[in-house]
Amino acid sequence: MTFEWPAHGLKLQTRIETRVATIGVIGMGYVGLPLAVAFGEAGCSVLGFDLDPEKVVALNRGESYIKHIPGDRIAPLVAEKRIAATADLDRLGEVDVLLICVPTPLTRHLEPDLKYVEHTTRAIAHTLRKGQLVILESTTYPGTTREVMQPILEENGLIAGKDFFLAYSPEREDPGNPTFSTTKIPKVVGADDPVSAGLAMALYRHIVPQAIQVSSAATAEAVKITENVFRAVNIALVNELKLIFTAMDIDVWEVIEAAKSKPFGFMPFYPGPGLGGHCIPIDPFYLTWKAREYNQHTRFIELAGQINADMPQHVIRVLADTLDARFGRGLRGARILVLGVAYKKNVDDIRESPSLRLMELIEARGATADFHDPHVAQINGTREHPTLNYRHGVAWDEAAIAGYDAVLIATDHDAVDYAGLVDSAKLVIDTRNACGKAGVTGENIARA
Repeated sequence: MTFEWPAHGLKLQTRIETRVATIGVIGMGYVGLPLAVAFGEAGCSVLGFDLDPEKVVALNRGESYIKHIPGDRIAPLVAEKRIAATADLDRLGEVDVLLICVPTPLTRHLEPDLKYVEHTTRAIAHTLRKGQLVILESTTYPGTTREVMQPILEENGLIAGKDFFLAYSPEREDPGNPTFSTTKIPKVVGADDPVSAGLAMALYRHIVPQAIQVSSAATAEAVKITENVFRAVNIALVNELKLIFTAMDIDVWEVIEAAKSKPFGFMPFYPGPGLGGHCIPIDPFYLTWKAREYNQHTRFIELAGQINADMPQHVIRVLADTLDARFGRGLRGARILVLGVAYKKNVDDIRESPSLRLMELIEARGATADFHDPHVAQINGTREHPTLNYRHGVAWDEAAIAGYDAVLIATDHDAVDYAGLVDSAKLVIDTRNACGKAGVTGENIARA
């Protein structure tokens, strides 16, 4: 099928291909910052937008506020004027391309909360001009780009695919992954017109090894949801297997290690104390909500969500039962040290971390919950866990560890001395098999 590119599209394509186009990134967090750095290192000019003044100041000084994005990658880009940051949304009209990397949380009723996407889209609409390309990267349900964003952007009379261009390309960040960083992960691109799709493909080819075009924005949105549902369901499966095999006195970790020797038909997933991060605990419910519009029921997804959501309660039961069996005492009045509040190992990201829920459950049972995390000094900015906000971690001190009734390993950071921990602690509840992976054994270790 042939089509004629509008003049605005041809001009933007030339600017993108020659790296003259200015890239605007809205939301300079765990998704937006590495994306901005990737485009800056590819020779593009980037203007980052964030309403947090501390982030803006840090970036304009060439400093990083995310541990796995070192400042020595940002500083030269700032010095070369490849990256700048601002909190002024009136400057959205200055850039050629706008990449939206804002949160998409859930409401208390597990329904999509698109307020950040909607507010950002309205801010863009206020300054939208002909020839701009807008791309949503935030995870959402299929139809968001077309049904929510496009009508807002077209309110002033500009037409998507003709006057401005609109696409969806899901972020695929895995914070702290040493093998797959932003520039090593293929990009999926979807748009509802060929010009928008072509422009987005040209843009991402500057920073990724492969750009994969799908037939529509909704298809690209469905790709991201599918990736996250796949992980959520498989993690729920191994969490359930853990409960079954534990009752049979079988080590689920040993089972998984042996099973993954099969070169086909099996992919290892691992149990834990619950789900964390900005995607897996949240995104499947976006599809669950949207499916109701089509009278479809996501029974498999909802069951997986229930199993994963129950894991913190299981961990607390094991903690309480083990304290009772070993020392003849309950949780009330106990001192518990939670080891790790980041949602995954070797990062400082606490979003949706099950550790926070574990601390709340421990304190609800009348115990005290301190934490130590080599990557997180203080718990900040948790809307869902206000009682934990601004709580400081305790220093690593083996003598002090001996004073706790139990240490609960919630995150398996590599920087932890597990041998020293087991030598010092009265009781270690290991939810990640961290001690086993470190080759540390002891009668005071119990798995949960």
